[in-house]
Amino acid sequence: MQKKYKTVGESRVTISELMLPSHSNFNGKIHGGYVLSLLDQIAFACASKHSGAYCVTASVDTVDFLKPIEIGELVTMKASVNYTGHSSMVIGIRVEAENIQTGAKKHCNSSYFTMVAKDAKGKSVDIPGLILKNDNDIRRFVKSIERRKVKLSKNEEFHETDFTKEEYLHILEDQKVQIQTGS
Repeated sequence: MQKKYKTVGESRVTISELMLPSHSNFNGKIHGGYVLSLLDQIAFACASKHSGAYCVTASVDTVDFLKPIEIGELVTMKASVNYTGHSSMVIGIRVEAENIQTGAKKHCNSSYFTMVAKDAKGKSVDIPGLILKNDNDIRRFVKSIERRKVKLSKNEEFHETDFTKEEYLHILEDQKVQIQTGS
């Protein structure tokens, strides 16, 4: 029988991986696409651990690349469930890179993935709620609610069918843009 509620700690996942030259871009830094792939994997692991079900990525709400990751650094990703709905959950992920020669660590990335639990037929399934044990758990849950409100308001704000160029031209006045119409 599945629990009705779980603590944040029960679903926390941490992975570490050494960054190899094969993971780098043309600038010699670790490719952002590779980091995104790792983020998706740990989000899946954390969400599946919490829900006890197969989970899919519904959205990548935020990915902030703060500092580049170098070849040879040990990257550690820490994921936890920040928010739970009926079948969805927000997974917060922190990425740190460590220079294994000096021991210096840097915060490289923060990300929020929305994951949805599914059954074998692809239908959404109920997931356990969260037990919030400290101020940090409460802060992360509330911040997830706030980010969700902003996301919903953005989705409502700008529909293609509602758009009239004249209504929005003033927004472009101070931008580095040229408008060319016709052929």
